[in-house]
Amino acid sequence: MMGSAPTNPVRCAWCGDDPLYQAYHDTEWGVPLHDDRALFELLTLEGAQAGLSWITVLRKRETYREAFANFDPASVARFTEADQAALMQNPGIVRNRLKISSTVENARAFLAIQAEFGSFDTWLWRFVDGHPIQNSLRSLADAQASTALSDELSKALKKRGFRFVGSTICYAFMQAAGLVNDHTTDCFRHGEVAALSSRPL
Repeated sequence: MMGSAPTNPVRCAWCGDDPLYQAYHDTEWGVPLHDDRALFELLTLEGAQAGLSWITVLRKRETYREAFANFDPASVARFTEADQAALMQNPGIVRNRLKISSTVENARAFLAIQAEFGSFDTWLWRFVDGHPIQNSLRSLADAQASTALSDELSKALKKRGFRFVGSTICYAFMQAAGLVNDHTTDCFRHGEVAALSSRPL
């Protein structure tokens, strides 16, 4: 799953020159993700990103892990009003009351899906029939902000009580979690991620 960047690699234009951004792009973005804890983390961070840039949230990631019990949904689901009030004083996360409360509510909805389907992973990957969608984007200009499938995922999550899961957030989540391979075709990771995606899940 971990890519080893070649010398002077061509990357997707969105990650720019920031080393943290590049490392995320090279090793995580687009890799098919099947770990429930990691999926809850990613869904939470994508929601936290709303109105902000991804690099802003990425820089706060370690603090988020500390603040939200390493994104263990069972632990987060037990957060009290006092816990949430304390998080509003934490400068290392996005101090938005609605985003904090939605994380707790989403953890509870996440647990309900796990109880019904055995795992969130099982429920989520049914939206792509268990296999990542392989796109062939020539440039960043070809990328979509949302699709009919992200609309469907957004509606399904909202129906189950999730918040901060609009279609644009859901599509960013799908890209990051590898349900969609949206590395541009000139990016060194496009072929690597496609090869990962072709393996049995």
